[in-house]
Amino acid sequence: MIRTIITPDKSTINISLSVPESYIGEEMEVIAFTKKEGLEKTEMAEKIVSFSALSIDTKGFRFNRDKANER
Repeated sequence: MIRTIITPDKSTINISLSVPESYIGEEMEVIAFTKKEGLEKTEMAEKIVSFSALSIDTKGFRFNRDKANER
């Protein structure tokens, strides 16, 4: 991986790279973006969590462990 940080002083610049021997003959991709690009913080809305979507009446329910485990 090659990483170089530059600060252009005009709208047109020429960039020259020295690549390792292992890169020769390989396809390379060159990407240019600002260091802060994509890092802009947006405020996240506070999530309200509710577990009221399901309500079961368990009054009078008795759990039978033997019956639950039998096959």
